[in-house]
Amino acid sequence: MTEHTQRASWDEYFMQIAVTVASRATCDRKHVGAVIERGRTILATGYNGSVGGLEHCDEVGHMMEDGHCVRTIHAEANAVIQAARNGVRIEAASIYVTASPCWQCFKMIANAGIRRIVFGEFYRDQRIFEVAHRLGIALVHLNAPAPVAAEG
Repeated sequence: MTEHTQRASWDEYFMQIAVTVASRATCDRKHVGAVIERGRTILATGYNGSVGGLEHCDEVGHMMEDGHCVRTIHAEANAVIQAARNGVRIEAASIYVTASPCWQCFKMIANAGIRRIVFGEFYRDQRIFEVAHRLGIALVHLNAPAPVAAEG
């Protein structure tokens, strides 16, 4: 007799992909992954890392300002940038992020026309809740699964 496992919901599915995307992050202070989807189709992904062509935190260390590493571009921004570079419309899409967006990324997501943010752990900024409500952006907390350790 075979054991049946419950099929992942769409939210769980895209969040699991965001966790995998986070495994590419190059700042060891926090690995974050993002997936933008609409109509159950992935439009773009992003992870936190340095400007393309420049050194990464895990190669040369952190660039710290006011307790934050500013060498990296956040996962959400990189996903929006990837969509823009490839001419992919993301208006009315959802974004899955392993950590809730910071204030700057939240504002960018809102202006990009993304209507739903599904996030794993809460990260820092309470303002996103009140402003999301005012703008009609759905904020959904979904515990992100733990990353799968690589076998080696």
